[in-house]
Amino acid sequence: MDSNSELQRLDEIGALTDATYKGDPNFMASLARGLEVLQAFTPLHHRLSVSQISQSTGIPRAAVRRCLYTLRALGFVHCPDGRHYVLLPRVLTIGHAYLSSSELAKAAQNSLEFLSRQLNESCSVATLDGDNILYIARATVKRIMTIDLGRGSRLPAYATSMGLVLLSALDEAELDAYLSRVTFEPLTPHTVRNAEQLREQLARVRRQGYAINDQQLELGLRSIAVPMHSRKGGVVAAMNVGVNASQVSAQTLREKVLPQLQRTAMELALLL
Repeated sequence: MDSNSELQRLDEIGALTDATYKGDPNFMASLARGLEVLQAFTPLHHRLSVSQISQSTGIPRAAVRRCLYTLRALGFVHCPDGRHYVLLPRVLTIGHAYLSSSELAKAAQNSLEFLSRQLNESCSVATLDGDNILYIARATVKRIMTIDLGRGSRLPAYATSMGLVLLSALDEAELDAYLSRVTFEPLTPHTVRNAEQLREQLARVRRQGYAINDQQLELGLRSIAVPMHSRKGGVVAAMNVGVNASQVSAQTLREKVLPQLQRTAMELALLL
């Protein structure tokens, strides 16, 4: 994920500490800041100083320093050179608690591994998390992206097939709110550029029941995604298959991959 997307993600978290929660005795601003500090670390920025974290989060240096002191004492971060901080494996326990307890994540992983073996392609399941998609399950058989994706990875919703599926399930008020916040970054020459283009794509996704992303996220990557419905109703996640654009056409995705993808998504929905 690029730096602009990361800043947008931190803005989403930082919004929790704005005037909406001022005066709320149940809201722990210190905890919110600690979470912001943790999420400042990314694959692209895994060694950060106090000033760098302060700049990216907007939190004063003194408060960042106190957060890091606490996180270091608890074993979540380490400062090997006395200046730059890095995450320690203990942070995995936070996300692992969700992945190990979520029926959706566990069932999705098993289904994806089976589908991936059938198609000999990489498959994923993601949910909408703020303005991004969050990968909760992934099965990879070949490396087709420069981005190293795994469970817990986040990508901008507007530039992904699963994001298009999930955004198409939002009601008008939710979609309007999303469009008022999002900044469209031209990740490739094919990336959607504005709200009008995105609305057109989402309308098409609603009509056909699936989304194809043709190199909007990364050149050479083509993917197809379908919604995952719960038995209680509503779209709870999206499932996709990603392929090398030079080897698999959009037509092949529709004719050969889509039926198996839809069947897997429907079978998994019965367990939700």
